[in-house]
Amino acid sequence: MDDSRIVALFLARDEAAITHTDRKYGPYCRTISFNILEDRHDAEECTNDTYLQAWNTIPPQRPHSLQAYLGRIVRNLSLNKRRAKQAQKRGGEGYAAAYEELEQMVSSPSSVEESVDELVLRDLIERFLDEQTEQNRRIFIARYWYFESVRSIASKLGISQSLVKTTLLRMRNALREHLEREGVSV
Repeated sequence: MDDSRIVALFLARDEAAITHTDRKYGPYCRTISFNILEDRHDAEECTNDTYLQAWNTIPPQRPHSLQAYLGRIVRNLSLNKRRAKQAQKRGGEGYAAAYEELEQMVSSPSSVEESVDELVLRDLIERFLDEQTEQNRRIFIARYWYFESVRSIASKLGISQSLVKTTLLRMRNALREHLEREGVSV
């Protein structure tokens, strides 16, 4: 079923919207959540919470891209759940490692969210990514949006893990320079 029909079911308050959403986007949502939480049970819970939040927000929202809408919801729910569990476990190849890589760019003890208006920062990062090659964009987004492991990215793109690590390091350095040129303290 196409997205416009699924959104129409949400708008009509038809519970079949959840079933169709899960069929089409369940694996996508669970993958995003698992990459962040590294726990299948928690990922399933966040995916179900995503459907509930979509049910509660459509209407009034009418997303142009249901996939992006669901991806953003599940990512935010998973990040919130991960933050709540942060004291229990750190490290690993997934969320924590990727987040720590980006955290190293912030020189002050406050977080990026406290330092810079989120919309301005997002725009600066989008402009930076527009200047990158398609492969570099795919690597960056896979690592820092979907929190995929270096191994997974290398496998998907058919390149070495070493190349992925090198690309990420160079992109973080280039992003730091880009942000500093734009007046963002990092």
